[in-house]
Amino acid sequence: MVVVMAPEATESDIDNIVALVGAAGGEAFVSRGVNRTIVGLVGDSERFGALNLRGQRGVGDVVRISTPYKLVSRENHPERSTVRVGGVPIGPDTMTLIAGPCAVETPDQTLKAALMAKLRGGAFKPRTSPYAFQGLGEEGLRILAEVRAETGMPVVTEVVDARDVELVAQYADMLQIGTRNTQNFALLQAVGDAGKPVMIKRGMSGTIEEWLMSAEYVAQRGNLDIVLCERGIRTFEKATRNTLDISAVPVAQRLAHLPVIVDPSHSGGRRDLVLPLTRAAIAVGADGVIIDVHPHPETALCDGPQALVHDDLTELAALVRALPPVVGRALTPAAEPAAV
Repeated sequence: MVVVMAPEATESDIDNIVALVGAAGGEAFVSRGVNRTIVGLVGDSERFGALNLRGQRGVGDVVRISTPYKLVSRENHPERSTVRVGGVPIGPDTMTLIAGPCAVETPDQTLKAALMAKLRGGAFKPRTSPYAFQGLGEEGLRILAEVRAETGMPVVTEVVDARDVELVAQYADMLQIGTRNTQNFALLQAVGDAGKPVMIKRGMSGTIEEWLMSAEYVAQRGNLDIVLCERGIRTFEKATRNTLDISAVPVAQRLAHLPVIVDPSHSGGRRDLVLPLTRAAIAVGADGVIIDVHPHPETALCDGPQALVHDDLTELAALVRALPPVVGRALTPAAEPAAV
């Protein structure tokens, strides 16, 4: 059950609902969106029904929701949401391109990648092998901040430990939860408390419901600025790095009000597959794509084989200009790749 507060509801009105629910032996989780505030209720629905919540001051509606992911559900929020990251919208009316190096290596490499395209980059990199490059940590965050200051581009970067959330949030415009941490519930709660937009990649073996439940952990902490990212799942197929579940995009959009983007780089794992998978993502209605680029992928410390290079960007630019209008979307102006 969720309580949808009216637009004119005051903090006192919200506190009153929280207090009533607590007195009835339940828990109330307040989530503040751009246009409205939602109070998610956990506990005995029959006892909540006796509280006459709909008649309380400041309450717009009370909705019973059958899905376990109550706050991110379309049952709760029928209209699909738009999340703004550094002023750039990600949502149902636009197609947003996020691109940059998979990992921050040096200031020069990061700046060149930023000039190639929209910036994202990993300062912390959880890797399957403990001997693989693990990222530059705070040094990488400082490099991202310097490049943002020089280019004006917002930054999304991954956080891998709940203890690092406060540090990463000081530098990043958006916090990313990687596939290996999709069910790291302490980390999800910590980023939910950080007050920054959050991108959640689907777990490599996760179901769509598990993915949405991960988002619910963030939403329950009061943060509804969440973007879901389909990045390919683990199957028996070995021809690609992962298998892009293209059907997950419309399914997740039907079940949840959150934006859904696609990662064609980690899905295919090969440079020659990135543009075809980007076409598929746009055609199926993804709200954006996140793509690896690198000025010198042959020397990349992380995922070089899947990173686009300068020559690929001309085709990518043509692709993201031509296809979104066909499916009724506008390309986010700030996300158009640079012609370097």
